[in-house]
Amino acid sequence: MNGKLVAVLAFCLISVAVSQGRTLARMGTELRCQCIATHSKFIPPKSIQDVKLTQSGPHCKNVEVIATLKDGREVCLEPTAPWVQIIIKAILAKAQLNSDSPL
Repeated sequence: MNGKLVAVLAFCLISVAVSQGRTLARMGTELRCQCIATHSKFIPPKSIQDVKLTQSGPHCKNVEVIATLKDGREVCLEPTAPWVQIIIKAILAKAQLNSDSPL
């Protein structure tokens, strides 16, 4: 009897763990910082394909700026570097313009 109870509880715990893992994966949410180290040396804008800005939050206490270069590499940029701050301001201004424009 005790063995059946343990088996049922183990099955329930495994089911919950598996379904919770799928939910997080489906949401595409990282629950940790993605940048281990940051790059502060200037990168020419023509070398940058895309920039992703992640605000600090429960997942990570740091603001993260991740640039995808044209050769496919991803580089974590130092958010306090002056040239990176210019990029951040441009991204935020563009986002503000897009949210203000009528659909």
